[in-house]
Amino acid sequence: MKFVIQRVTSASVSVDEKIVGKIGKGFLVLIGIGKEDNKEIADKMIKKLIGMRIFEDENGKTNLSLNDVSGELLLISQFTLYADCKKGNRPSFINAGSPDEANSIYEYIISECKKEIDVVEKGVFGADMKVSLLNDGPFTIILDSRDIL
Repeated sequence: MKFVIQRVTSASVSVDEKIVGKIGKGFLVLIGIGKEDNKEIADKMIKKLIGMRIFEDENGKTNLSLNDVSGELLLISQFTLYADCKKGNRPSFINAGSPDEANSIYEYIISECKKEIDVVEKGVFGADMKVSLLNDGPFTIILDSRDIL
């Protein structure tokens, strides 16, 4: 499982020119679900995401979490995080999870995050989405389950 976490001052996602998710200060998270992923892995990733201390405290140190700053989440499923570009110029996505299983885990991640964070918005699984954000910093972290398990 891969999360691309971007600290934002605002972010939104649109489908067919209609905004389906919008947040203020918080994290925009692009979520890639691989064919080996499951809810146990998702739980570990969620714990790491929610505890991530990348907001500045009164001394300018990145020491505060989402809950510390009443931050919001925008969660976007993105299978292209599993692109394999080793051969040729056309990426292969054979390591991405199947759509049914990936959607199930994506919805699970959303429901679990809602237990911890007051505002959790989402994209539309499998849709052609347009994502807008104002990256704060810029501050972007790539979290890979292979590195935290």
